[in-house]
Amino acid sequence: MERLSGLDASFLAMETSTMKLHVSAVMVFEPPVSPTGENESCFECVRRVIGERLHLVPPLRRRAVRVPFGLHHPVWVEDPDFDLDYHVRRVGVPHPGGPKELADFVGDVAGRPLDLDRPLWEMYVVEGLESGHFALVTKLHHATIDGASGAEVLAAFLDLGPEPRLLPPAPDRWRPEPLPSESELVAGALSSLSRQPERTISALRRTAGAVRGLSERNRRLREEDGVEPPPAPFSAPRSSLNGAISAHRRFGFFQVSLDDVQTIRRALGGTVNDVVLAAVAGALRRLLADRGETLDDSLVAMVPMSTRAPADAGLLGNKVHAMLVSLATTIADPVERLQAISSGTRLAKEQSRVLSEDLLRDWAQLAVPAVSSRLARLAGNLRLFDHVPALFNVLISNIPGPDIPLWCAGARLVALYPVGPLADGVGLNITVLSYTGTLYVGILGCRGLVPEVDRLAHHLSDALNELIKVAVRTGPIGA
Repeated sequence: MERLSGLDASFLAMETSTMKLHVSAVMVFEPPVSPTGENESCFECVRRVIGERLHLVPPLRRRAVRVPFGLHHPVWVEDPDFDLDYHVRRVGVPHPGGPKELADFVGDVAGRPLDLDRPLWEMYVVEGLESGHFALVTKLHHATIDGASGAEVLAAFLDLGPEPRLLPPAPDRWRPEPLPSESELVAGALSSLSRQPERTISALRRTAGAVRGLSERNRRLREEDGVEPPPAPFSAPRSSLNGAISAHRRFGFFQVSLDDVQTIRRALGGTVNDVVLAAVAGALRRLLADRGETLDDSLVAMVPMSTRAPADAGLLGNKVHAMLVSLATTIADPVERLQAISSGTRLAKEQSRVLSEDLLRDWAQLAVPAVSSRLARLAGNLRLFDHVPALFNVLISNIPGPDIPLWCAGARLVALYPVGPLADGVGLNITVLSYTGTLYVGILGCRGLVPEVDRLAHHLSDALNELIKVAVRTGPIGA
């Protein structure tokens, strides 16, 4: 039995009927040249691989047990009723099995909640795709993983070639621990809560110091450097991208050569992440223009940052921090916009060091699930974000992925699209993941706020092409 960290528990506590806090991946495979099992379907091959390797990821057999009365964070326990056939499912998409049919299926899966009384994951083997391809669509709750640890989970079921790698043998028999009683859960919670006053005082002191440091830093930026500091929470402009979200989702995807992004970076400056943010900013300008919407202030993105160290390899859970970045959408020129974003991300990273991950973790640890859950449901029921500004306008993540080809059950992975969650008040998540020289972009929109995800993908392509043309004409910096 292991108690969830405050940050992991917060993702469970904040889940509502409209805000599903799971992350997904869409992995598209070529049909295997030589099936690994005689007369087995793709589904049967993949299910067998997952069953044979499940012992490599023990947390996939655990479920979160909530403490009575929501006194404290839930605990992870091994599920004595674990059933692999519940978690690994076989589905087919309608003819012709093209991008639209796959995207529609992913949008439907993203809009459905996980069963919080079972281990918090599902995998769908999707058959009927064009050219004999199939897909593996995974869904894991954010309480279990972040983007980086999610890649480690998937790696357990993948190989470096068509032939399966040698694996450590599985235990002869899996014996789950007995479930804790309610009295044990309450006793453990009360023992931990006895230390809360001391933790609260420490968190208050650290927060006061961080606020003073941040205020002084922002004052220097404005008065001495003449630079506008990074956006503050709730300073994002009101836009049609924001409001109370519905339970339904739309999914779109797009891919771009990493070499093209590197060409832009070398010619115009910034990082790969800056180029991604600039392209998204250009796409959102076009989308708002389609809607006849003009904003006086720039859109604000929340950009998660992994704080996972090499020592954290193999550990699940969340090791993340985040920064708020202006997307400079009031700037019409794409190069000037990229330069403004690049400057802004540098300042935001410096600011995030003042508001450290430890501070966020401290406050998450102090949160009482009963209170957090009720507040989240109340905000959703009242459609609060139809009436108050959102914390930010859009979620944008950039996750480094594998740079070598991978296989599953003898089938080569040819595309890997990530799918991030939506937060209440924010109707759009754009997540980017690299794989073998390509950036794969997953676009998840609230069906009510951002239904036109396909159009947004086209706008993203246009915004990147606009930057590439300038970069090719300009050439590398210093050349």
